[in-house]
Amino acid sequence: MTGPLTLCLLSAYTLSLTAGYLSVSIQPLPSVVIGDTVTLKCNFQTDGNLREIVWFRVVEGGGAKQKIFTYDAMYNSTYSHMEDNHRREDLVYQSTVRLPEVQMEDDGLYECHVGIYDKSSTDKVILASGSITLTVIVPPKSISVVAANSPAPFSRYEAHNFTLVCIVTGAKPAPMVYFKRDGELIDVVPTAQLSSVEDQSKGRGLEKSFDRSQAGLWSSRALTSRDLDDTKLQKSLLEQVGKLARLGQDGPDGPEKGREHGSKSDSEPTTEVIPETVVSREFPRWVQSSDPLYHFQQRQQAARDGTMEVRAMLTWSLNPQLDNEALFSCEVNHPALSMPMQAEVTLAAPRGPKLSMSPSKATVGDTVRITVQGFQLGPSASEVFPEPIFTWTKVGGPLLDGREEHNGRELIMERVPAELNGSMFRCTAQNPLGSTDTHTRLIVFDNPRLRKRHFIATDAAASQCPLTLTSMLLLLSLTCELT
Repeated sequence: MTGPLTLCLLSAYTLSLTAGYLSVSIQPLPSVVIGDTVTLKCNFQTDGNLREIVWFRVVEGGGAKQKIFTYDAMYNSTYSHMEDNHRREDLVYQSTVRLPEVQMEDDGLYECHVGIYDKSSTDKVILASGSITLTVIVPPKSISVVAANSPAPFSRYEAHNFTLVCIVTGAKPAPMVYFKRDGELIDVVPTAQLSSVEDQSKGRGLEKSFDRSQAGLWSSRALTSRDLDDTKLQKSLLEQVGKLARLGQDGPDGPEKGREHGSKSDSEPTTEVIPETVVSREFPRWVQSSDPLYHFQQRQQAARDGTMEVRAMLTWSLNPQLDNEALFSCEVNHPALSMPMQAEVTLAAPRGPKLSMSPSKATVGDTVRITVQGFQLGPSASEVFPEPIFTWTKVGGPLLDGREEHNGRELIMERVPAELNGSMFRCTAQNPLGSTDTHTRLIVFDNPRLRKRHFIATDAAASQCPLTLTSMLLLLSLTCELT
């Protein structure tokens, strides 16, 4: 016995057997480096007849879709072989979209929409879609290493913390940053998890975790490789065998800004024997461990173009005896790089400043410039790092403008008088690793032009005296005649 309900179920089952079958998927893609050419592949399987294929790019955070490709089977015979009504088996087809030289704006969600004719009715279309997220990555644009709180003075009486800052810009996603010393990975103590800086444009924070496995152990050099004074080295270190203690437990704070002038006297005698360069060889009075603690901290901030700026900071208690001429490098690992990107600096104390004077033969009334042109550098250093502080003083008295000292790479004295002839000037250059003094003497010659002007002015004054006396006598005689 067949009722109405049974007939309805059989009818629905028959329609489902005759309905078209369609499934859509997009082949997954790894991250794509900016500038590469990408091909998006949409695979669909069906036993029906194709109607259309449409590709969309989702924009505005998913609020809108931009059509980037359309294929209509009614007006294109390319896929006419798919319109065989007698073909009942499932067929697999593929639609591709090529994106040449992808840029940052190509990053996002893409959708492939496929439509086929329902076999039960040519007026009905069955739709299905698939999606994929295209991730465009960008290698770092620049990497540099700077010293925090630079320039900073040298102190031989107190240990100061020193911080190197590695700045990496233009990367997407944020890269992994680590430090090396003399080619060996540094075993660091993370002061905190990677802290995020709020995105100024979107107002969102970004959190990344630090992988300590990137850090290794630094092997300290033997002290004999440094240019050290052996007698003072034994006095400062060998007496403390077994008592060396780790410093730098107070965290990664920067060095104090107080300036130590030591026990230099401003009343040095002015002699003809000029010491060209006096390098301070007195070692610090504190004792530093040869295996310091390195504290690491990393911060990142999103830029407006979607890339990240990363600042990685390495802080330790500086030891001028061990750290002078040590090579530190900052290296970056990023999925868009085939090999690590790096920047390196060599810590170097200022030594042997080279001074130049302009003009080389100064005369009275000239403007004299004394400038630091450079330094005597060791074999491994290409520049003095960190940036030194320059202080100018005049031995035995104030400078020409009345000040006790002048800061800067150049000392300018305008309209030098003859009284400055033979004056001695001292230039002190210092950074956290050491300090050095250089002296130069100013020789001022007479200016013939000024002497000639002086003689002309004297003759003119003398010639005016008789005329004035004659005028007074004439005026007196006229007065007598009138009376």
